[in-house]
Amino acid sequence: MKIAPASIFLALLPTYGTAFTVGVNSRVDVSMRMAEDETAPTTSKKEIPKRTAVAPTMEADEIKLTPVETMEEKPVTASEEKVESVSIVDENKTYLERLEGCKVTSVKSNEEVELSSFLKSGSDKTMLVLGTYASDFNAIEYVQRLRYYLPQLTEKGVTKIGLIVNAEADAAKKLVEMLDLPTDATSDDAVVELFVDPNGIAGKKFGVGTGWRPDDDEMSPYVKLFGMLWGLGAWATLPAVIGGYIGNPFYGQPWIEDALAVGQKKGRWPDTALELDDSGNVVVNKFKELPYVGSWERRPLELATLRLQNMMDISIKNWNELGPTEEALKNGVLTQLGATLVIDSKTSEEAFSWRDPGICAVANFEDVLKAL
Repeated sequence: MKIAPASIFLALLPTYGTAFTVGVNSRVDVSMRMAEDETAPTTSKKEIPKRTAVAPTMEADEIKLTPVETMEEKPVTASEEKVESVSIVDENKTYLERLEGCKVTSVKSNEEVELSSFLKSGSDKTMLVLGTYASDFNAIEYVQRLRYYLPQLTEKGVTKIGLIVNAEADAAKKLVEMLDLPTDATSDDAVVELFVDPNGIAGKKFGVGTGWRPDDDEMSPYVKLFGMLWGLGAWATLPAVIGGYIGNPFYGQPWIEDALAVGQKKGRWPDTALELDDSGNVVVNKFKELPYVGSWERRPLELATLRLQNMMDISIKNWNELGPTEEALKNGVLTQLGATLVIDSKTSEEAFSWRDPGICAVANFEDVLKAL
């Protein structure tokens, strides 16, 4: 039996359930204690009363288990061979030049699209997101961010957006449908064009990170991925993961609330972070009610909760449909990272570029907007 790589991520989340319960479900209890402290009479050192610590309780019916499908081995066919390795990236070339002659497949038309021509075909600016395989954390977060920031990107003059997923067409289509991102393959008049590149050739030519020991054909790709979770070949993984727990009082990520709402409407767990009205709009964000840190731009545990939701009910639960094929595994797709590029279609100048330095360390779309 093959284990979905997202399940390896559970090794980094041993205290999540306790932290979430104490941080969110006990916020009222904490606030009441603070109020008692403010109104209590002042006592001398000898008169300080003893207090009994009260641990937050969790009722049995609050615990929810998510069924996980059995993850079966995918058959390997005789035609599945490792493709020829892409030549070493020429760092002297621009990203646009690196993509000259590189083709991906349109999910809508099943026709090949040459990427440098695509980037220069917009009426103003064109954006290209080079995602990862369909059940990967980075691919999921890129789709979630695109969904939220799409109106703001178009206001900034981005008239065309290409999203590449290192997967087969069915997997890429399922991913965007699960996350409610309109694309040309799933809806009419969509700005985002959905492409597939099962072996990640475009990303390799672009110069994305290829993870730990990319040239070691003997080591299991799952062992390589486990090393990357601890920073090997992907230095920014741990900072990105830890940042999801501790939050940030200065720099906001408003897309998180939107992605959590989409997940709750689709019945994904955890499903207690938000309160939604009948139309699915957010009425209450419980993270904003936390004492002291509720006013932060990005509250502690908020992003970690979304990532747990993504892992449990998207990545692991749908591994058989979204995971890479054996051919893709042989070509390093499991450990390949992503990138983002925005080009001024009229001048071919780069407006923004980013290469993911780790797992969960995708482009900050707030920075993208500032650069446009």
